[in-house]
Amino acid sequence: MRILPTNGPLLGRVWSPDAGGPLVVTCRDGDLWDITSKAAPTVRDICEMADPLGYVASAPGVALGDATEIAERTPDLDAVHFLAPCDLQAIKACGVTFAGSMVERVIEEQAAGDPAKAQDIRARIGARIGASLSNIVPGSAEARDVKTALIEEGLWSQYLEVGIGPDAEVFSKAQTLSAMGPGAQVGLHPMSSWNNPEPEVVLAVASTGRIVGATLGNDVNLRDVEGRSALLLSKAKDNNASAAIGPMIRLFDDHFGLDDVRAAELSLTVTGQDGFVMKGFSSMAEISRDPEDLVRQTVGRHHQYPDGFMLYLGTLFAPTQDRDTPGGGFTHKVGDVVEISSAHLGRLENTVMLSTECPEWQFGVSHLMRNLAARGLL
Repeated sequence: MRILPTNGPLLGRVWSPDAGGPLVVTCRDGDLWDITSKAAPTVRDICEMADPLGYVASAPGVALGDATEIAERTPDLDAVHFLAPCDLQAIKACGVTFAGSMVERVIEEQAAGDPAKAQDIRARIGARIGASLSNIVPGSAEARDVKTALIEEGLWSQYLEVGIGPDAEVFSKAQTLSAMGPGAQVGLHPMSSWNNPEPEVVLAVASTGRIVGATLGNDVNLRDVEGRSALLLSKAKDNNASAAIGPMIRLFDDHFGLDDVRAAELSLTVTGQDGFVMKGFSSMAEISRDPEDLVRQTVGRHHQYPDGFMLYLGTLFAPTQDRDTPGGGFTHKVGDVVEISSAHLGRLENTVMLSTECPEWQFGVSHLMRNLAARGLL
């Protein structure tokens, strides 16, 4: 599948060596256009407009070249290349939004981060819990009954609480401006020995809570770290290069909207330097909580995001395929290439490294503001 979607209004960012910083871009007739301006120096500014779609379609700009050719470039500060399509937005994520992956989170917790123990627990309780929870509406009377039954059987878990209880798990996945774009390296904390990719749809949400578009994301997951204790969530989730988003935000219009997100099918391929190949998928049709509900639980009178936010919606994918030893399950190896794709949203490809070996994150909000000011855009 092509990196960029073949049709529809797209909004994103690229690095410009001439500007020494990012450009706001869109696609027109196969070319990439720089539409950065005083009126909208950031992607955040466009998402906050009353009509982002109309602005992107009519904004004056400068052609940068063939969009596909630029999208295929490996990140290099001396060349124009794609960045994550968000800038000032907070980067939030929802966890345990699919019954299938929820079972795996329970197994992680029960195994205390040990993949060998996880295999035994999976065989003992996985099918039973999955069958009993697959059609339950979170927060419903039926969900409360199941919770009571599981507590009595000693199987209750904090993951089941956020999976079928009234309150969704929403956490801060990464710092503003720290997400990696297509073609970049993604990082694993070197303390982890059991981890996996998480293919997800990521919503672009304005400060008002209005959903303006969607893109793809890889919520790099350290199963052993989070499995040891949920209190280690920030250490498991937020590390150098641990979040990937892209390639571009597909803005909502008459041909693509929230119903298409609800029906989206995501494909995943992991290709290792050792010849290992794993394929997986995540079907948004099986999500336990509606995307609009997840947005409402994130933003409102209880919590504001003046610059909007990007929201990972969670994944159905939880790998159990053995890689090296029977019963050992899957874990990443350095050099793995992860490809996440969807018909409407394109393809996000990243190479797995250790977070300590990925380029350090050095371009923060202060650097962006100084760069935009120097370019006369503020």
